[in-house]
Amino acid sequence: MSINKQSDIAANIQIGPTDQGMVRIYIEAEGGVDLPLDFDPDEAEEIAQELQAAAEAARAMAGKRR
Repeated sequence: MSINKQSDIAANIQIGPTDQGMVRIYIEAEGGVDLPLDFDPDEAEEIAQELQAAAEAARAMAGKRR
């Protein structure tokens, strides 16, 4: 599945620290899919930066459409 392909799958996401000093992104999706993803703090910060950059790019694209 490419990043631009839409999906009808609904999912919940939770983000928080673990007792092992990791950052967990926990995804729960329809059909019984439970996906815990653990990252060290540096990786988590890198992911956060990528999310912020993607949000800025999405805003810029949305602004061009108006």
